[in-house]
Amino acid sequence: MTYKMIVLDLDDTLLRNDQTISPRTKQALMDAQEAGVKVVLASGRPTFGMRKIAEELRLQDFGSYILSFNGAKIINCQTGEELFSSTLSPETMESLYRLSQREGVMIHTYIEDQIFTDIDNKFTDIEGDLTGMEIVIVDNFVDAVQEPVVKALMLAEPEELAIVEKTLQAELAGKLSVMRSKPFFLEFTEAGVTKGTSLNHLIHTMGIKREEVIAMGDSYNDLAMIEFAGLGVAMGNAPEDIKAKADYVTDTNMNDGVAKVVEEFVLKALVTQ
Repeated sequence: MTYKMIVLDLDDTLLRNDQTISPRTKQALMDAQEAGVKVVLASGRPTFGMRKIAEELRLQDFGSYILSFNGAKIINCQTGEELFSSTLSPETMESLYRLSQREGVMIHTYIEDQIFTDIDNKFTDIEGDLTGMEIVIVDNFVDAVQEPVVKALMLAEPEELAIVEKTLQAELAGKLSVMRSKPFFLEFTEAGVTKGTSLNHLIHTMGIKREEVIAMGDSYNDLAMIEFAGLGVAMGNAPEDIKAKADYVTDTNMNDGVAKVVEEFVLKALVTQ
């Protein structure tokens, strides 16, 4: 199979624990792009928090794309155009806020290039560090969110959030997509919006078949695209139930897992052509 697209989660997949791309991985991805293979970044992160990585990999030069907010936005890196955008209404955000209060967890969302929350907390601080976005602490969360937003996150210790996840997935089934991107991040987007559905939309606009796509990730919000892609790859550091559903398990994010897949399934095939 000749693969035409490589889709990559960021945290704990493309990026090492210090938030950098290894030289081997970067070289493999640049070689793939030089050969005409599209490299697409797909993350739960806001678009703002993905731009530096996209620039480092020169996605704009190769006419590639970002799938941000767990697929709720598709951005053309070359033109800045939004190919797809999904949002949650202020009324939906108010409902989510009430649910977070009921469940005893924290919540934040994104307005333009800022993170809004009503409680100063370590989990929002983590998101601020990951994305480089300013955190705004508001007095009244509902009053602060008076325009549509792309997604919301509920925040708590992993053991507590796992219980909330099961409760709200059942309660909001068919109304919102509910999934964890990290053990302490529970994400909410419009119903039916996942990295998988967003990837499906993108490849149809580009004339690429799903069989020609490699998708790599490590967490539950990556599962939809791992299962959708022709070659769905779980990182060596992924949970066992994610690995069980992947077509292939590579090495960890700290041991060039992404580079090893690109070298084996993309670059080696190009040499033999």
